Amino acid sequence: MGYHEWKSCIDACLACAAVCNHCASSCTQEPDVKMMAKCIELDMQCASICYAAAQLMSMGSQHAQQLCAICAELCEACAQECGKHHTEHCQECAKLCKACATECKKMAA
Repeated sequence: MGYHEWKSCIDACLACAAVCNHCASSCTQEPDVKMMAKCIELDMQCASICYAAAQLMSMGSQHAQQLCAICAELCEACAQECGKHHTEHCQECAKLCKACATECKKMAA
């Protein structure tokens, strides 16, 4: 298995990582940055693991499924936290994190 078989999951991970980076950056511009601290932290962690998962899948790594299982958990946690905030960037992030978690769960199964 590799890139072509896992392309939808790779694409979901890359899209999620990009929006998580955008969300984290946007959260730093909010009036109450301290209130956004958990969101920023999870955004950064989620982006990191999504990039790593996409990279391992594109290489056809035997460890990609294990990492995708962890990625799904982190994406769900990020989606839950972002979903608490009513900013446009957080709502967009929550949506793409949920989609990525779904793809990663399928891939890891």
